[in-house]
Amino acid sequence: MKPLPTEGYTALYFSTATIKGWKHLLKPDKYKTVITNSMSFLVKEGAVWIYAFVIMPNHIHWVWQMRGETVKSSAQQRMLKFVAQQIKADLEIHHPLVLAQFKSERKDRGHQFFKDRPLSVALFSDNVVWQKISYIHRNPVQEKWRLVARPEDYTYSSASLYVLGERRWPFVRHFWYDMD
Repeated sequence: MKPLPTEGYTALYFSTATIKGWKHLLKPDKYKTVITNSMSFLVKEGAVWIYAFVIMPNHIHWVWQMRGETVKSSAQQRMLKFVAQQIKADLEIHHPLVLAQFKSERKDRGHQFFKDRPLSVALFSDNVVWQKISYIHRNPVQEKWRLVARPEDYTYSSASLYVLGERRWPFVRHFWYDMD
């Protein structure tokens, strides 16, 4: 495989955001949908490309690339802030006792759902990108989770695009075939 170009090239990133205390806050599909809506919005506005993702009960993994002048930290902050605001609004109405578990003592926020400093690692070769995409897609079948028997059967993942060629998530861009 050819290495990714470096000159004039924005790196792809493997990113992970984890729910504070490893709580299974993202188990309900309605919260997973909030995340996919946020990813879709960033793609539609031209800020990023999303190449792979999985939403697990207590964390999210995704491979993405910034477009144009987009700054990774800004795009990531916008995405996670939107997700947190939507989840908070739902919890206030439907699950106030769960919301109380995420009360923050910090002065800059009332609640905190995600751990500070989500992980983002730049990916500079095709081999590493494929390794991370494979890791992402295998998450739901890991012994710890056993959410499905096959990665492509997990709804909140891009695995069906890579294994079956299904465009279940229109905002996901295939790493190899959708390159310009």
